[in-house]
Amino acid sequence: MNGLSNCSADRLSKLPHYLFVEIDRKKREAKLAGRDVIDFGVGDPDCPTPSFIVERMAEAIADPDFHRYSSSLGEIFLREAFATFFQKRYGVALNPETEVLVLLGAKEGIAHLPTAVLNPNDVAIVPEPGYPVYESGAVLADGACHVLPLDCAGGWLPDLGAIPDEVRRRAKILWLNYPNNPTGAIAPLSFFEEAVAFGREYNILIAQDAAYNELYFGDPPPSILQIDGAKEVSVEFHSLSKTFNMTGWRIGFAVGHAPVLAALAKVKSHIDSGAFAAVQAAGVAALEGFERSEIVDQRKIYQRRRDLLVNGLRAAGWAVSSPQASIYLWVACPNAMTSNDLASRLLDEASVVTIPGAGFGPAGEGYVRFALTVPEDRTREAVERIANISW
Repeated sequence: MNGLSNCSADRLSKLPHYLFVEIDRKKREAKLAGRDVIDFGVGDPDCPTPSFIVERMAEAIADPDFHRYSSSLGEIFLREAFATFFQKRYGVALNPETEVLVLLGAKEGIAHLPTAVLNPNDVAIVPEPGYPVYESGAVLADGACHVLPLDCAGGWLPDLGAIPDEVRRRAKILWLNYPNNPTGAIAPLSFFEEAVAFGREYNILIAQDAAYNELYFGDPPPSILQIDGAKEVSVEFHSLSKTFNMTGWRIGFAVGHAPVLAALAKVKSHIDSGAFAAVQAAGVAALEGFERSEIVDQRKIYQRRRDLLVNGLRAAGWAVSSPQASIYLWVACPNAMTSNDLASRLLDEASVVTIPGAGFGPAGEGYVRFALTVPEDRTREAVERIANISW
């Protein structure tokens, strides 16, 4: 019996290739061949969730009140906890009823936002190199994308003045991501002022992905909502995943412009029934403990790993900048190699997994990304292996 023909929607053919799938395939092949692979690929924290969060989850999971459906908005106790955190961290007041929305991880909200605000053929302006979900969310909403290239010379900040007038007229979303994945760049408040003014002038929603805001090695990065009037044109995405080693727990937040959050909440009401309430209770513990020593120490762990990689690669003759935030090292390929060639050589000759920059869009060509999710002893081993390659 023949199977279905043409059973997938045409829009799926427009999706960008999701780079981690191919990386996982090559990594599995290397491991099956018995090789000792050191994986700097996906940015999934290797340290456990802090015990004070796990203990709160253990208490909550035994409570029958938490076993029922949750609200797709998120429980009010978690939204209130996030508003309190935001006031302490950024000095910005949020209404937990209308300006805080709980997500099943920031990725879910980022992917669904275009469905909430784009009509067919409306434009999303997406940074490149950048997180592929900014583009794929627009594609799945039958929107169009305009690529906004980032480069080292510009400090990995976009040139908003270079966006063509036609694009400005059609655009409904401008995506930003600072601290940036993959580059680790931080945006100053002066840039956010420019972005908010741009959004107000052209009636464009500024969507700022702040998933790495609490992973910094110097001054704490700002929030776009610290800019006067930002809540009129901006939403910002936050996450517990990387800050608290909670990637598998799937808790994030969208905050800011209330009408856009209401539209996103409407989409979510047709798709999900909210995060498990016991996980949300654990999220409260995380937010209340964001200044605890365990969280401060986690940043120190990433900083030591960053320094090991930076110093080791520099000693091997690579040109490497030291990021001030995020859990990534964005490294220029030596000897004008392509990013795929370099990533392949690192895997083939050193059994070291990295992400080729081309996977973040053509503007990422010439770079590879290391995630700082490998313990120090294994990071040292990786640096030694890389140094032994003849470049």
